[in-house]
Amino acid sequence: MIGVARDRADAVAKRARAGLMLALQAGLAAGLAWYLAHDVIGRPAPFFAPIAAVITLASSVGQRMRRTAELVAGVAVGIGLGDGIILLIGTGPVQIGLIVLLAVLVATAVGGGPPLIVQSASSAVLVATLTVQTGHPWTRFFDALVGGGVGLAVMTVLLPINPLSVVRRAADPALRAFTAGLHEAALGLSDGDPDVIEAALARLRSAEGTFAAFGTAIEAARENVAFAPARWHSRGALAQYVAGAPQLTYALRNVRVMIRRAQTALNDRERVPEVLPASVRHLGDAVDLLRQEWARGVEPVETRERALRAAAESGRAYDTGLGYSGGVVVAQIRTSVADLLRATGVEYAEATRQVRVAVGWRGRPHGARNRAARARPPAPPSGRSPEPGAG
Repeated sequence: MIGVARDRADAVAKRARAGLMLALQAGLAAGLAWYLAHDVIGRPAPFFAPIAAVITLASSVGQRMRRTAELVAGVAVGIGLGDGIILLIGTGPVQIGLIVLLAVLVATAVGGGPPLIVQSASSAVLVATLTVQTGHPWTRFFDALVGGGVGLAVMTVLLPINPLSVVRRAADPALRAFTAGLHEAALGLSDGDPDVIEAALARLRSAEGTFAAFGTAIEAARENVAFAPARWHSRGALAQYVAGAPQLTYALRNVRVMIRRAQTALNDRERVPEVLPASVRHLGDAVDLLRQEWARGVEPVETRERALRAAAESGRAYDTGLGYSGGVVVAQIRTSVADLLRATGVEYAEATRQVRVAVGWRGRPHGARNRAARARPPAPPSGRSPEPGAG
């Protein structure tokens, strides 16, 4: 019980630390928005200014700048429409329905996404139900603009979130899931158990969501760095993630094809040499090393070495003789290794060359290469590798 309580306390503390920056941003933005609207502009009760500032900050975490702008515009449009309708025809259930209808229509007509539509409607409802008309129909509209502008300024200039922290928090679960899926696939190959292979495939399917969150975090971080001078020093370290994320997505897709083929090989009772699961395990180790080296902000040298070792082991497996599906597994390992090398910053041509050298084709006599090719099953009629999803 003590251990469980300690784990829960640690989880609460971790969540609190993660939310500390957002709390500081929200507090600063709310105070500044009230100060500007009340003390500088002279509004007697500008409560929509701090509300808009906090809504902007809370809804923009991990989202793109365009969505944040939509939220600010939505608040302003909803308040403006609400004030206008109340001025003309008063308040009541019919007026509330009309205000929401018009707010949604306007947001949709200008091409707004869900943030703009939802915020326009909810802001209009707030105006219609919680405020009393003061004779100045557009003042709350400007309060919302002031608050939204302050929220954006705090988020991008005054107190920007560290983009590297955001990206690392998003990358960690994605790369851990990728590593676990590869290690589980290696275990299934080693034990000859198709069910374990299926579990590994399911794990990697679920990793798609974490990779999507990783990509979203990168987009948000890129915009944060672009608009926040205080975070410009993070551009170099962030570049590793920005350049590597697309290649990791390609690697994930290729690995899923590889695992499906590995399952087919087991179901067809093809021979699986020991070095083949070792190759898959080394590939998983390489992904985990990449997570660690990116987190430390160092050149991913160990990642490259382990990835090329995976390629070398796959070449050894190929030389021992494999069935058709086993040959596809080797081909997908080679492709995934090339993707992983490119994720570390290696150019395409150089990554391909390094993989060929590691596998053992570079420098091998042409006749020996042909004999090895004749020992393999024929390629598909098209001469192309199986499409993703085959098997």
